[in-house]
Amino acid sequence: MRFDIVSVFPEFFAVLDLSLIGKARERGILDIAVHDLRDWTDDPHRSVDDTPFGGGAGMVMRPDVWGAALDDTLGDDGVLAVPTPSGTPLTQRMCEDLAAAGHIVLACGRYEGIDARVADHYEESGVRVVRYSLGDYVLNGGEVAAVALVEAVGRLVPGLVGNPESLVEESHGAAGLLEYPVYTRPARWRGLDVPAVLTSGDHGKVARWRRDRALEVTAGRRPDMIEALPAEGLDRGDRRALAGLGYLVPAGAAHPLPASAREAAASDVPGLADLAARTFPDACPPGMREEDMRAFVESHLSREDFSRYVDDPGCLTMALAVGGRILGYALACLPPDGAVAGAERGAPVQAVVDGRPRSGPLVELSKFYLDRRLRGTGAAALLWEATRSRLEEWAAPWPEAYVWLGTNAANERAQRAYRRLGFRFQGQRTFRVGDQDNRDAVFARPIRMA
Repeated sequence: MRFDIVSVFPEFFAVLDLSLIGKARERGILDIAVHDLRDWTDDPHRSVDDTPFGGGAGMVMRPDVWGAALDDTLGDDGVLAVPTPSGTPLTQRMCEDLAAAGHIVLACGRYEGIDARVADHYEESGVRVVRYSLGDYVLNGGEVAAVALVEAVGRLVPGLVGNPESLVEESHGAAGLLEYPVYTRPARWRGLDVPAVLTSGDHGKVARWRRDRALEVTAGRRPDMIEALPAEGLDRGDRRALAGLGYLVPAGAAHPLPASAREAAASDVPGLADLAARTFPDACPPGMREEDMRAFVESHLSREDFSRYVDDPGCLTMALAVGGRILGYALACLPPDGAVAGAERGAPVQAVVDGRPRSGPLVELSKFYLDRRLRGTGAAALLWEATRSRLEEWAAPWPEAYVWLGTNAANERAQRAYRRLGFRFQGQRTFRVGDQDNRDAVFARPIRMA
């Protein structure tokens, strides 16, 4: 691959004799030629700039000098790359695209830049012109940006990087993520240890740890990259990790969507009621009459009901928003003065989980529903943890508050989900929907983490 670099400071590019780029030049993998723009001037002062038309500060680089230089260097196959603060940000995808070109000519501007007609002329002549920027800041000239492009594109040329796999795993590589943290000897340095998983010898766990850390780093620093990940490339472990970072991948979504669980507000009421009407039938046993389900929704889950729940200090209503839409909710009944909520509805007042006797209120998790598209995405854990955290704040005055719930005894999927959230089976109760009795499995757990 050939790079021609045109600059008024050709000596700047001695740096390209160093490291992997320098070795690649020695081995003939890269052909880099640096040219002094002043060689194409025809006046005694070797002038390359003049005052701007229209007035203003600074000087503008002359089109006649640049035209002569580029005519001689572009040839028939050159791509013209122009570093400029007004260009498109240089990305790894752009570098991968440019790596397919056999010849790139870099025009390093100075002062106020190159006369705009230069790039326009070559573009109109059929030359591919790439105007690029390193970021939202201004440098004294294009030389630093030219070196960056040579290194970023050159390292993608086959044979330059010893281990091609590193091009996949590194930041902005094919995985579409920032790179995971890396470590080497000594295993303990200034009181800090290398993560134990990296010395475990378990390659599967190491790969999962690295992938999870890459997702974590990317979500924290470049959320735009997370939201651009193709959903089809995310496995179950990825989706679980993303849920913990505040991103969910609903069924049918092309990319992860930002998700947050929070206490519901009055503006959420329409979305909560609509979601409740869609999801309540999912929890009912087979054979439940449609008119009974509809009657229950109308009498307990209407917009008026949710307005009351949101305003009631004895209720905690949580909303899970995914991509700006409410796709999950939880409703907890908070008993006064450390009492039991739902005693008349089969609350397990004697529940003891993991040897931790209850000493405080027994909260009823009356509703906990997710849109079907969120099944298997980690949404339940995200919604529950936000709910649990808010309940823990409320229950701070008591040593050991509990929360309980009932779910249809035939719904094994829901029961498995609640067990994963730390709930333990306590028995059964009868729950009436319309004119039909519904047998529920009853679960409970301490509100505080173990």
